[in-house]
Amino acid sequence: MPQADYCQQQQLNAKTFAARLCEYRRVQPALPPPPAFIPVQVDTAALTPLVLRHAGGHRLELPPGVSAAWLAELWRCLG
Repeated sequence: MPQADYCQQQQLNAKTFAARLCEYRRVQPALPPPPAFIPVQVDTAALTPLVLRHAGGHRLELPPGVSAAWLAELWRCLG
């Protein structure tokens, strides 16, 4: 919302508001810079296994690092 609209809505003098805002910003400490991105390595051993359940009650549990290509081949063979 523009300052002028805010001042009108709150029944404030726009010039006084701008002056006080300027004073406030001058007194306030500068905000720290946002944190930088930190590289992360995911430990696939710590992930939970992938569990596939069939409507017939069958259950297949796969290790967390299973290859997507291998899983796609499995689906092709089952289909």
